[in-house]
Amino acid sequence: MSAPLIVIDADVLGRQRTGDETYVENLLRRLPEHAGGGLRFAALTRHPDLVPHGVEAVHVPARLQEARMLWTVPCALDRLGAALAHFQHALPRSCPCPAVVTVHDLSFERDPSVMGLRHRLTFRLVVPHAVRHAARVLAVSERTKQDLVEVYGVDPARIVVTPHGVDPAFSPGESRGDPYLLFVGAVQRRKNPLAAAVAAEELGMRLVVVGPSRDHGLVHALTRRGADVRGYVPKDELVELYRGAAALVLPSRYEGFGLPVIEAMASGTPVVVAPDAALREIAGDAAVFAEEGDLADGIRRALADRDRLVAAGLRRAALYSWDETARRTIAVYREVLGLA
Repeated sequence: MSAPLIVIDADVLGRQRTGDETYVENLLRRLPEHAGGGLRFAALTRHPDLVPHGVEAVHVPARLQEARMLWTVPCALDRLGAALAHFQHALPRSCPCPAVVTVHDLSFERDPSVMGLRHRLTFRLVVPHAVRHAARVLAVSERTKQDLVEVYGVDPARIVVTPHGVDPAFSPGESRGDPYLLFVGAVQRRKNPLAAAVAAEELGMRLVVVGPSRDHGLVHALTRRGADVRGYVPKDELVELYRGAAALVLPSRYEGFGLPVIEAMASGTPVVVAPDAALREIAGDAAVFAEEGDLADGIRRALADRDRLVAAGLRRAALYSWDETARRTIAVYREVLGLA
């Protein structure tokens, strides 16, 4: 009898989807290693070449997401004989096997102003359905778990917190001259990159902005403020940008986790962030917290306290591991399958 097949929806691979893509990429790399041979894995993707060794790549085209989730994905799960499926945000309306869903944040519920109407309505439709029908819900932070309980009334016993980890590529390196401030994240209102640009301008420092452009008007506003807007960059370039930055500045209005925070800390870079609940949870005492109006002063404090923040950040980043994320996730799979 063959081992049960776990199918992960990996449609985000190769689509520059920042945290969502990083999450799936790192899970796929580590799940086979930590499953001990008792489980098999497959990934549904439009980019089979990006699926790592040890995971079966199943090509699933995605011209229309609605049709993909309504027909193509359920048919693929049925054809593969999936014992369990793992999704992010949304489940198919008809799923031929038990499913687990990962929820990264409920920003579309907590602050509707940070997302366009069409996307907000879509998330408000698919996420409640997913958390109601999933066998287990994975939350990337205690903050997201609490939001799921408060907003959707999800039983806390059905939610398992599986925090993100740090890719080993993010590590300290030699700093360079011409120090700059760094913003990492999608260019959208929720992430509030313009506040970082205003603070950088006040300090007379250059701001480098890295991440996919979701709001072209915001990109133009950043450029007018003198920001160096790079767009999405490959990992090796991002590693060097973290290492060379004087500080990471993330004045986000709402986060479910805040992956750039621990990536910067692992790179030996001080972090200045908004006092958002998730960012406080993830960063602990290893960051400077500053409201938008006090951001420039927060950066000054971080630069003055660099040595302490670097040491504290390295200790904090060491608490987050994609191997641990994979182990916790596999434990959920086994529980749902009755193998625990």
